[in-house]
Amino acid sequence: MIDTIRHLPGFGLAFRAVDRLLRSRRMKRHLRDAAAILATPPIVPKDDGVVIFSMIGTATLWPYLVAVKSFHHHLGMGRIVILDDGSLTEANKRILSHQCGSPVMLRLADVDTGTCPKGGAWERLLTVLDLRAHDYVIQLDSDTVTLGDVAEVRAAIAANDSFIFLGGPDAEEKGIQALPDYVARRYPQGPAAEPAHMQILVESRLSGHADAGRHSYIRGCAGFAGFARGGPSARAEAMRFSTEATQLVGKDIWRRWGSEQVTSNFLLANEPGARLLPYARYCNYWLDPVSGDERLIHFVGTHRYSNETYRRMTARVIDRLTA
Repeated sequence: MIDTIRHLPGFGLAFRAVDRLLRSRRMKRHLRDAAAILATPPIVPKDDGVVIFSMIGTATLWPYLVAVKSFHHHLGMGRIVILDDGSLTEANKRILSHQCGSPVMLRLADVDTGTCPKGGAWERLLTVLDLRAHDYVIQLDSDTVTLGDVAEVRAAIAANDSFIFLGGPDAEEKGIQALPDYVARRYPQGPAAEPAHMQILVESRLSGHADAGRHSYIRGCAGFAGFARGGPSARAEAMRFSTEATQLVGKDIWRRWGSEQVTSNFLLANEPGARLLPYARYCNYWLDPVSGDERLIHFVGTHRYSNETYRRMTARVIDRLTA
């Protein structure tokens, strides 16, 4: 019966319309509940050489406060630096100043991207690379929730090793690979073609990098990443990689959203001592049941509002911060 209904004319359009409505309602409920983060104690920053950095705007204010306050609580280190995407109001900034211990607030419009693309989180990555000259910098997305102790992150900071938040369990199994080996294993059929996702279009061509044999790669996620203080992968290296990638796929593809994440993966994979966070404890949300052992969950856009999990995890950390 269900299969018959699915094949009726207009079923797909009706289903997508209902799905959009349900997601919209879940988002509104989530934002309403997330506003309770204002009742939790403000962050007390520490001048200990650790920066927790995020790019945010008005639309992500409440989720960001959940993300940064839950992470800072469990890390027990760091001060806050924010990159304003241009939409923060003066009222937003007053809230952030109170809740985050008078953080440094930078403006996206002031970031010079040089030969790299503008937008697509490139300003975020380049600012991180600038900041790491003197501090250990943790890039934290506003759609993350930290649920428990992040001992692996503290250990990486103590050793001044960068850390990589993995894209999935397969990346943990294979680990950091030589660039040609990564491409050969993941794309045995050769370079991908449109309409593949831009990350696939780029990765499948990385063996054409001028120094591919001297470099490594891993499929990570830029939503959470640790950049060691004074590390080798500074702004100039990001620009060199951007130039190489542009030659491999062309300007139009390289300007799409996702090129910054490929670059972050490349930079971190080629840093000496880079650590992989265990995926079972630091993971992206792909509708898998929450086991209870997770330390940090990244609620990627695909399934952020597919159900009520994001809202439930947000309520859980707010309750713990309030207690």
